[in-house]
Amino acid sequence: MKLKLATLFSIVFLSASAQNNVIDSLKLLLKTQISDSTKVKVLGDLCWYYSGISTDSAFYFGNAALDLSKKTKNLNGEAQAYNDFGIIHYKLSNFDTSISFYKKALLIRIKNKDSAGVGSLYNKMGISYQRIFKMDSAIYFNTKALEIFEKLKNIQYVALIKNNIANIYFNLKQYEKALTEHLEVAEIRTRINDEYGLVHSYTNIGNSYLYLKDTVQSLTYYKKGIEVGEKNNYEQELSALYNNYGGVLKDQNKYVEALKMFDKSLKLRKKLNDSYGISSVALNMGDLYLQTGKINNAELKFREALYLANKTNANELKMNSYKSLLYLFAHKNNSDSVIHYQKLYSVMQDSMFNSRVTKEIAEIQEKYDTAQREKEISQQKEQLLKSELEIKNKNLYALLLGSGLLVFSIISFGLYKRQQHKKREYLNQLQLKEAQTYSKLQDQRLRISRDLHDNIGSQLTFIISSIDNLKFLTDATNEKLKNKLAEINQFASATIGQLRDTIWAMNKNEISYQDLQSRLLTFIEKAKTVATTIQFHFTSNIQSSNIVFSSIKGMNIFRVFQEAINNTIKYAEATEINILISETDDHINFEIHDNGKGFDINTINLGNGLENMQRRILEVGGKITVTSAPNNGTSIKIICPKNKTNAV
Repeated sequence: MKLKLATLFSIVFLSASAQNNVIDSLKLLLKTQISDSTKVKVLGDLCWYYSGISTDSAFYFGNAALDLSKKTKNLNGEAQAYNDFGIIHYKLSNFDTSISFYKKALLIRIKNKDSAGVGSLYNKMGISYQRIFKMDSAIYFNTKALEIFEKLKNIQYVALIKNNIANIYFNLKQYEKALTEHLEVAEIRTRINDEYGLVHSYTNIGNSYLYLKDTVQSLTYYKKGIEVGEKNNYEQELSALYNNYGGVLKDQNKYVEALKMFDKSLKLRKKLNDSYGISSVALNMGDLYLQTGKINNAELKFREALYLANKTNANELKMNSYKSLLYLFAHKNNSDSVIHYQKLYSVMQDSMFNSRVTKEIAEIQEKYDTAQREKEISQQKEQLLKSELEIKNKNLYALLLGSGLLVFSIISFGLYKRQQHKKREYLNQLQLKEAQTYSKLQDQRLRISRDLHDNIGSQLTFIISSIDNLKFLTDATNEKLKNKLAEINQFASATIGQLRDTIWAMNKNEISYQDLQSRLLTFIEKAKTVATTIQFHFTSNIQSSNIVFSSIKGMNIFRVFQEAINNTIKYAEATEINILISETDDHINFEIHDNGKGFDINTINLGNGLENMQRRILEVGGKITVTSAPNNGTSIKIICPKNKTNAV
């Protein structure tokens, strides 16, 4: 993944939408006083942008990035340069060379423990092996990539790799299995609104239906893909769709329309310098010329396809070229050439579809499925052990409830005074260290969070335990006192929960969206145990995996979310609460709807709760709106600007 330096551009230059403007901005940035690490990133970006424009320029800037990375011992920059070289060679259809560069990058990323980077390289290697029809290697590396991104919970990459694995089944002529996998991937991509991925899925589904002899469904999905591709100008994907669509028209003897589609595909693939794709189009055009009796034109196209297939070491295209030349010479009654190409075709077919490769692919898939089952069993065992430990802890706490009220009061007062003194000391230290470096400030925050956890947290737990003990020591008829102790117990328990949330935020310089979502889901699960009559529905349409919040912003959003849910549970008399989280280019939106009794927002006094919520959201530059009406429920919408981490 590429680092785009968007933040730096917004400071130094005006934002540019055209690619050439971005390149000019990057070149200007190289002339300024920037650090070596930033210079490596800029050179890498230039390599990336030029890879689609000028191969020579892409290699020039890529080599410059590699040389500076080696000179400054920047391992991340060195790995990225090798990764970029692999991508350039892949685009040039030099698949063996691309694999060699990916392997160099892989060694460094494994050393740096860069899980996402390693998974990305496994994926690229799998695709390259698939191009040269080494399917045992392709399934091996795709499966390793899938395991990594499932662990990282990156849904978009999981869908991408499952798509690649489905293509392997397709190449091995397991069309039913390929179709099932592609339909599942398309459902995931529809759910996360991944239009770029959907174009690939529509193409692959169309291909699967075509080989399953369902031409109607095949054309339906090709048309869907072309519609999305033309809307977004996905040239690489459209080149494949035009070629495939033309192939169907050719088989339907609609030669004029088919040739138009092939010409559109060929134009795009020449523009993209895609030798592999040009070879595929040439085969289709040769078949069309053969069917229409243009023998010489057909032979030229078949030989062009074979030349490019040999050049790119694309074994499947080689085999198809041999087969097409075999038919051509059979049509010309040239028996020697028929025998020659029949032999080449048979040898290639046997090497590509031998039983050893098929068996190894099945074994790799079985290992993956077994690992998944073992993982589920391990999680169940872990949950069982956790439950047993909780039971043991509860029994232990019951044995420790023997301390008296006097001892409790003396210890609590002493600890309270001690903590107040320590708190004043911390505040003084924080005021004195405002001008110090960021790292010292972070150390101080971590130390405070540990003290809060170790001291106040343990003290509150002790108070709760002691109050529970007092319940047993209190006269059974004194209901008023018992109720008061129960209220204190609940207040202390709630305080512990809030303290844990505060420590969670303090321990982080930044809070990722995934971390915040996990916290919100945990709170919802706790709310379900309290409000058993309310159904909770949580939906997140977040596509970006790199959204982060400052610790203050994340904490404020979480607190407002807490307040909104608690108010609904207490006052709304609702039976259903719907939570939706979505995003735009610049903002992230939190919406909470209930079907409760509602209220007239123009007449009712909303009290301090809403004011606190508004204050928290305004502090982080956001906006909150509340809409409600009697018997129509209540809706709370929070809009916050989002910050994004740089892409890797």
